[in-house]
Amino acid sequence: MRPSPLSRWLLTGVAVGFVGLFVILPLYTVFAEALAKGPSGYLAAIRDPETLAAIRLTLLTAAISVPLNIVFGLCASWLLAHFRFSGRRLLLTLIDLPFAVSPVIAGLAFVLLFGAHGTFAPLLSAWNVKVIFAVPGIVLCTTFVTFPFVAREVLPHMESQGKSEEEAALTLGAGGWQVFFRVTLPKIKWSLLYGVILCNARAMGEFGAVSVVSGHIRGVTDTMPLQVEILYNEYNFVGAFAVASLLTLLALVTMVVKKVAER
Repeated sequence: MRPSPLSRWLLTGVAVGFVGLFVILPLYTVFAEALAKGPSGYLAAIRDPETLAAIRLTLLTAAISVPLNIVFGLCASWLLAHFRFSGRRLLLTLIDLPFAVSPVIAGLAFVLLFGAHGTFAPLLSAWNVKVIFAVPGIVLCTTFVTFPFVAREVLPHMESQGKSEEEAALTLGAGGWQVFFRVTLPKIKWSLLYGVILCNARAMGEFGAVSVVSGHIRGVTDTMPLQVEILYNEYNFVGAFAVASLLTLLALVTMVVKKVAER
């Protein structure tokens, strides 16, 4: 049974209206507000020293947390796909934990562990290491909230591929790294790339956990999402939306790369 033309037009209209209201209109608003004072005002907002510091910190955080999650995701996926052991279900549950826990709660947990009165405070004080209200705390929180993405993208693909080809390569005398780079990695490269894209997008846009541990030190521990909040609260709407437009552009680039990877 085929739907009538009226039903098709109605469903199409609802879908287009929904996308326009909840996707296109907000995107248009972001760029319109960012360019409210023209290109010169937009560039001046981007060139603000505190904004540039927030951009550098965001890129640095992503550059550290994403490779860490790649290593963890590959190791966890290999372990879960190729072996059956006690605690396997527990490990799967722990991998999904950041999806279930609020990022704010995660940030508070790190404060309780590494803060001035936290569990590891005496040890950190003895070594003169500062985690909370510093870059290490931001990296830790970002790594925590993003670590399921690579593992959850790679694991189903690795399980569906099986391990017969790896076993055959080992039988023919290949070493462990040869098996990984010549057999395993080519089979999972697209799911790995997809997971990395999602992980990177989440790392750059993380707000809740980072807000708790950053201390909001201007020009030092503020990432791009935090800088948007600060500028908006100061009624610097052009500056806030200019930074937001950069995050939006990063998201759009991520979606384009994702579509290319899917093809």
